[in-house]
Amino acid sequence: MRILFMGTPDFAVASLRRLVADGHEICGVFSQPDKPKNRGHKLVPTPVKEYALTQNIPVYQPEKLRDGTALELVRSLTPELTVVAAYGRILPEDILEAPKYGSINVHSSLLPKYRGAAPINWAILNGEETTGVTIMYMAKELDAGDIILQKETPIGPNEDAQTLTVRLAELGAEALSEAVTAIGAGTSTRMPQDEGAQTYASMLTKEMSPIDWTRSAREIDCQVRGLIPWPCAACTLAGQRFKVFRTAPGDRTDAAPGTVLSAGKQGIRVACGGGESLYITELQAEGGKRMAAGAYLLGHPLEV
Repeated sequence: MRILFMGTPDFAVASLRRLVADGHEICGVFSQPDKPKNRGHKLVPTPVKEYALTQNIPVYQPEKLRDGTALELVRSLTPELTVVAAYGRILPEDILEAPKYGSINVHSSLLPKYRGAAPINWAILNGEETTGVTIMYMAKELDAGDIILQKETPIGPNEDAQTLTVRLAELGAEALSEAVTAIGAGTSTRMPQDEGAQTYASMLTKEMSPIDWTRSAREIDCQVRGLIPWPCAACTLAGQRFKVFRTAPGDRTDAAPGTVLSAGKQGIRVACGGGESLYITELQAEGGKRMAAGAYLLGHPLEV
């Protein structure tokens, strides 16, 4: 099938790679404009652009999508289908409807739950035990189109948003492959979403970082795992500010939440709400490197 692909981050690369491997004709790739990085402000291509160029696929990075030029470009490429995976831009209806088979999206949740920008993070933040991917037809409303197919997967007890993203990218590519095959064969189905069951996964903010030690140990652990790699859970203990990357359950305690109970080889044990405690086992001190808490404490003793 002749496909126009739209995507930007690493998550989307898996889907594009699968379409190429399946032998589809990728007539073009839309990706976000290159962005300056580091001190030199050198423009860095998006992961999708980088991969597309290795496959000699033409890449387009339109600044605007509603002035008619992007629509004309889409029409000139004559795709039969547009596939969108984490493009990061809202597409006008005329662009969505331009291809013969319309436009479909790879979304990293089991819709209608977690529509929006950060579904993987919010699934972990909310303590979900399962998540998945949805392939859907795109509609005017955000993530509200008819579902073609879904694949479900458990969330591991120690899995963070970064590792889960990698896994869901591959699961999404697998689901996309099946969906495109079905569309081409005329056997794909359309299931309207249950609007009454929809939830929204808003963008993450730095205000979500501070750890509230009056919460339960599980809630704090979910916060830590859900905010990796950004903005990361953070706390101040014994006057030192840390980003927290990994925790482990501790013993029960009657100490006040936020009390540092021990600091040694196992990590930093802190009292939480409900008489629970939690070990911080991996951290990053302000201005330092990410490391095991036990290793950090060897050179930086913490007052208990």
